[in-house]
Amino acid sequence: MQAYIEFDHWDSEGHNAELHYGAATILSQAITKTKDDNEIRMICAALEMVFRASPKHVHAAYHKMNASIVPWLLGVLKRGEEGKLKHADVSLLHITKIFFYWSRIPELRMPLARHPGMLEMLIRVSSVVSPEAKAARMRLIANLANSEENKIFFVETKGFLESVLRTAVMDTSEKGKEYASTTLMDLAACPDNQVLMANSDRVLATMVKLAVTESLQETREAAIAGLQNLAFCQSVRVRLVTFSDGVILDAMRKTLSSDLNDKARRRAAGALTNMACEDTAEDMGNHKGLLETLAVVSTKDENSEVQTRAALALTKVASGITSKMTCYKTLMDALVVASLSTAATSISQVLRIMARDPENRESMVRHVGVLDTLSDICVSSDYMIKDRENAMRAIMHLTNEDKNRMIMCQKTVLDALLLGACTEGTKWNDFFESAVVALERLATEHGNRPVMARHPGLLVAVAKVTEREQKLEDAGIVAKYERLAKPLLMSLLLAL
Repeated sequence: MQAYIEFDHWDSEGHNAELHYGAATILSQAITKTKDDNEIRMICAALEMVFRASPKHVHAAYHKMNASIVPWLLGVLKRGEEGKLKHADVSLLHITKIFFYWSRIPELRMPLARHPGMLEMLIRVSSVVSPEAKAARMRLIANLANSEENKIFFVETKGFLESVLRTAVMDTSEKGKEYASTTLMDLAACPDNQVLMANSDRVLATMVKLAVTESLQETREAAIAGLQNLAFCQSVRVRLVTFSDGVILDAMRKTLSSDLNDKARRRAAGALTNMACEDTAEDMGNHKGLLETLAVVSTKDENSEVQTRAALALTKVASGITSKMTCYKTLMDALVVASLSTAATSISQVLRIMARDPENRESMVRHVGVLDTLSDICVSSDYMIKDRENAMRAIMHLTNEDKNRMIMCQKTVLDALLLGACTEGTKWNDFFESAVVALERLATEHGNRPVMARHPGLLVAVAKVTEREQKLEDAGIVAKYERLAKPLLMSLLLAL
């Protein structure tokens, strides 16, 4: 009783001193020599108190103790669960907390998990009645699962994963569900576990439930992070995207559009980014509301990092979609919306890559908003140089298509090309050269020349480019592209 009173405080330095002077060793010796349930309860409580110390001192004290204390404590736990111990609930909680304090030491997690009887005790978590004791045991499991040496060991142990899933679904304690969700997240981070976990309907269904329905934001975030971890494995991405008619995609879409937790939304965007690949792009593109949600989030989310990640997910999906797919129009609409984002995105790069494919060019030009979007990016100083360069290059690629040239000879496009032709400075070379090439290609269409010649400032700009190219030629500087300004100028003058 006196030890119980002395140790009952939350002064870390005081507990450090107690451990240093051997309190844990003495208590561990005492508890193994008594059979009195009341003494066991008091000593367990005192042990739990002294281990409220700093990790360094806990680690040192653990090694000083008799190793037999671990199986002895496990034996007491089992007696309590079987109803053979007085004050069982109290003693079970104290012992679990002792194990938890030890599990905070990374070096102890692997040997602790492999103590005879420890794994069986962990698996019995779903049968623990006391909500507090169950939450404490799940917290212990979460700590032990946060160890590379234990992740495969736990998943391969019959009954372990099932017990965690049962707790995650049926437990009435929010903290118990949080630790179950954290455990699943950590187990899913191990590459050797990902195929097995992803191929389990129960695992996926449980993670989706935790991600969408739980009130505790930490629980939702951990579940989403677990799905994000599973999606790192390329071989399971189709499985994740198509599972239960796209329920995972629905969960991530709902999180992105309505979860108030920034971290959860960021994780959801990351999970979708990981799932996106050539094999899943069409399914993701056809999933109702997904591309629209990514587009809106990439422009309107209050968190710039969430915006950026949503745009990244959209661009990864876009990289696998072609003009022949039914979701192509939806994708183009989404890209036009997403291009308005003030956050760093890769939308202009995606449009440039798509414009390089001859199969996409005509449909891109005819899609409402695409030319305006590319032109706006080119002329707006709100975008980074690389984004503006990508947009100009996309316009240049689109002018390669004969059927596009008449359509593209419009004010917004010509304004962008005029700006590009007037831009000077080494860092703008690609932007400038792409604009000149695009102008020359547009002028190959005879019907465009009068419109271009009368466009305010365009003739003057082309004349200056002609002069600039001549100086470079006189200086012996080799051009990246054929020098086109002079023939372009002549064709426009003749059109007047």
